[in-house]
Amino acid sequence: MSAARIAVQRLSDTIAHELERRILDGALKPGDRLQPERELAAELGVSRPSLREAIQKLVSKGLLHSRQGGGTYVTDRLEAGFTDPWGDMLQKHPNLQADLLEFRAMLESEAAALAAKRATDADLERIGEAYARVEALFAEGPSARVFEEQVKADLAFHQTIAEAAHNVMFGHLTASLFRVTHEHIDLNLRHLRRLEEDWLRLRDQHAAIWEAVRSRDADAARVAVRRHIAFVEESMQARAQHEARESRTQLIRRMEKAESH
Repeated sequence: MSAARIAVQRLSDTIAHELERRILDGALKPGDRLQPERELAAELGVSRPSLREAIQKLVSKGLLHSRQGGGTYVTDRLEAGFTDPWGDMLQKHPNLQADLLEFRAMLESEAAALAAKRATDADLERIGEAYARVEALFAEGPSARVFEEQVKADLAFHQTIAEAAHNVMFGHLTASLFRVTHEHIDLNLRHLRRLEEDWLRLRDQHAAIWEAVRSRDADAARVAVRRHIAFVEESMQARAQHEARESRTQLIRRMEKAESH
């Protein structure tokens, strides 16, 4: 094998390593499309053949894939193994939700504490922008018109904090958890829309988390997140009780109608 060929192989490994790092750091997220080949090669300062070889290595690993119609995309392989079975398990075993929230409290509170310590100025700018968006949307109140955007903004705010912890495991595990719990977060927010007081408490909790991270107060950030998760758990329990009551009422109505015929 020629020395030139060995050099190309080594360069492709270096390029693949850099792209892997971007995926791990969250700069490239599941579903993101890579830049056009010409642009990415220029950015990295490498030849297009070397870039193609590096991309093929990551395709073989399952971290990238090509779609019909063109383009190379980041797969969700780092998260899918976690989310696929757990999403189904949560549907079949609602009692697991309490365990999941307990895990979320540990994970997200420590991520927030680390973010308070480690966040760069650029991180704080991203978190500030995410908070500004969630606050602006929540300020509209429990509006059906913007509800889906409120859910997305809520998740994005917490995810941005997790990424600012500068620990790849926190970033990816949090993203995985949010994929699993998205439906439950959606249902909880719909329940919280029923009471303006609860909606205001949710806004205050977001503000407390952001203020603690911005002030680089790790202890306050940890406490603020734990209070938020505890409130979410209270909300889930209240929603479950409400749904049980509704179910009983509907059952009584059906029985009354059956008796009247």
